[in-house]
Amino acid sequence: MEDADGRAEERAPLLGARRAAFEGRRAACAAVLLTELLERAAFYGVTANLVLFLNGSPFYWEGAQASQALLLFMGLTYLVSPFGGWLADALLGRARAILLSLALYLLGMLAFPLLAAPATRAALCGALRPERVRNCSAPPCPDAPDRYCAPVTLSALAIVGLGVGAVKANITPFGADQVKDRGPEATRRFFNWFYWSINLGAIVSLGGVAYVQQNLGFGAGYAIPAVCIGAAFLLFLGGQSCFVTKPPDGSAFTDVFRILAYWCRPQRRTGERGPSGEGSGVFQQSSKHSLFDSCKMSRGGPFTEDQVEDVKALVKTVPVLLALIPYWTVYFQMQTTYVLQSLHLRIPEISSVTTTPHTFPAAWLTMFDAVLILLLIPLKDKLVDPALRRHGLLPSSLKRIAVGMFFVMCSAFAAGILESKRLDLVKEKTINQTIGNVTYFAADLPIWWQVPQYVLIGISEIFASISGLEFAYSAAPKSMQSAVMGLFFFFSGVGSFVGSGLLALVSLKAIGWMSNHTDFGNINGCYLNYYFFLLAAIQGATLLLFLVVSVRYDQQRSRASSTSASRRA
Repeated sequence: MEDADGRAEERAPLLGARRAAFEGRRAACAAVLLTELLERAAFYGVTANLVLFLNGSPFYWEGAQASQALLLFMGLTYLVSPFGGWLADALLGRARAILLSLALYLLGMLAFPLLAAPATRAALCGALRPERVRNCSAPPCPDAPDRYCAPVTLSALAIVGLGVGAVKANITPFGADQVKDRGPEATRRFFNWFYWSINLGAIVSLGGVAYVQQNLGFGAGYAIPAVCIGAAFLLFLGGQSCFVTKPPDGSAFTDVFRILAYWCRPQRRTGERGPSGEGSGVFQQSSKHSLFDSCKMSRGGPFTEDQVEDVKALVKTVPVLLALIPYWTVYFQMQTTYVLQSLHLRIPEISSVTTTPHTFPAAWLTMFDAVLILLLIPLKDKLVDPALRRHGLLPSSLKRIAVGMFFVMCSAFAAGILESKRLDLVKEKTINQTIGNVTYFAADLPIWWQVPQYVLIGISEIFASISGLEFAYSAAPKSMQSAVMGLFFFFSGVGSFVGSGLLALVSLKAIGWMSNHTDFGNINGCYLNYYFFLLAAIQGATLLLFLVVSVRYDQQRSRASSTSASRRA
């Protein structure tokens, strides 16, 4: 639809007068939330037991190698988010971009059941070489073998990662678009329930799919996530008639890059002339005018006032997003090194009618994080936040992020303490336990000792991750919301890559924390506790820096609001 000036308008159902937050939009919001629930169920179906899958027969990747692959995969899903946002804003529109991304997602997901089946795996990866060895805990052992089927496995992970990243970049702002005209309170409530749906999908996947994978087999265990993503595609396709949509009207990233390129031009450093005709080099300008003001038409540049001000607002959010990188580095350990640690603790058996006893899925501990969020978000949304708001005590999103950083630091520290205790115990005694088809030499210490670190990371998520989404969406002007959301996810991916890089660094023989090539798949000769303490120290230092950055950002935003109010007056 176009208005009298020929501009594209958003297509939405007739609204009439403004009503309650979700009234008239419940079907659209429900479709978005259920799509996200199914997508998360598929995502966690891949990630929950990927370490176990690659650790076992016939892959036999080392624990650190499997963890690095998973960290790289999760990092990719976030790193491609800005590109997915640009694709939607500049070419496809968000609804169409989500549909195409779900189709790509499904294509990659179909590879995992094929990798789990012996016949199709042999066709894709070639025959297994006879010299491949199993876990070896009695030296001397042969050198670590090459990772079997690495090209196909990593390619499948990359395809899924591209689909996940493009969906992630667009479904969050697309869902918020359904209620954006209902005010900031509706947006805040939508983000709470959006995050609730994410964690319900995680519980469905971790509770059922992880059990099937560990005890019944990865063939069926990877077919279920493929079905979930197929159902998500069909559901979103069927919801097109009730969605609030808008056509692509250009990407904010295009303006960002054009303004940055103009501002960095070498000619500007030789001195430009402003409207008054006086020479004003970049250093003279910066003393009188704010960042990028020379790009404005009023200062002789080619860009409008609004374009430059929007880019300035976006740039001001970058320090906050940068400070979140260590948070994400620790957060992604929950599905990688935390799971690796749990495989080396005593895992209880579950009574079964089958002849082979079933074991408690190691990935189930991740559900403590998800269950905690499912319980606390409604409580926070219905009771805590309204009570704090009535008394004027509701903290800003940046203050809540800082609280989340503190809890995630405590989680890494708790994991380090537990790993130190575990290493002391394995020096005295180990127990052999078979998980899936892999034998692990574990400490005689119950897996329940990991619960505190999962609870702490769940509490941190309620504060840091939800508030980070809210900050990214609300801090940017309307034209930059997709861009800042993309940057939020991009820096999340950087955090995952940092974790993978740190893991590779401490695996070098010169450091030796994770380089135990005499014990493939097991970590009893490693120093994973040092890695956890390193992460806690990095997060602690970043927390102090973030407090400084957040105070400066709040001050700048207050001054900007005061200036805007005085101009209107």
